[in-house]
Amino acid sequence: MNRILHRRGALASAGLLLASLSGVGISGALAQEQIGLPAIETATAPASALRFVSEPVVQAIAQPISAQPAPATASSLPALVADMRAGDLSPELTCLAQAVYFEARGEELTGQLAVAQVIINRAESGRFPRDYCGVVTQRGQFSFVHGGHIPSAPASSTAWHRATAIARIADQDLWDSGVGESLYFHAARVRPAWIRGRAQIARIDSHVFYE
Repeated sequence: MNRILHRRGALASAGLLLASLSGVGISGALAQEQIGLPAIETATAPASALRFVSEPVVQAIAQPISAQPAPATASSLPALVADMRAGDLSPELTCLAQAVYFEARGEELTGQLAVAQVIINRAESGRFPRDYCGVVTQRGQFSFVHGGHIPSAPASSTAWHRATAIARIADQDLWDSGVGESLYFHAARVRPAWIRGRAQIARIDSHVFYE
């Protein structure tokens, strides 16, 4: 019995090969029916589904996302501060500007920028709250915060306008702060116990910064 099936299979293969060489379009099912084997249905696409393309198909390439505008350039940090436009601040930038104002308004602009950078570093570190307001109001971190509340700064003062400009510059990374990824700082006039084992990164104006 096995030999018979083997012979029939060989005949079917030969029939298919002969049909292919002679140009006769015989389906696999028809060839097997002619030699007595069970027909095996094969899926064939209807003629209407076949399409021929005379022109090369070129897939459109998605346009890249437009780059962000280049950061503002200035010859110095004071010039950059002067170029910053005043306007409404988001709640997060307000918290950042308030921290700059109350913590460093008496510092040079470089010192104010360094303080702002530490707050940004903390928010991005994963070790502190993930937003500026959370960092600033975290318990026991900034002496000007009382009961989780940041006092209001005088909106018409020159010092506040500088603080808001510094907050924008730091948030947009428009000027190098000089403190790298520092997460801590203190006034140079004191020497807190928590600095033990921490590497000092920089001293700017009256603050010392640590990793």
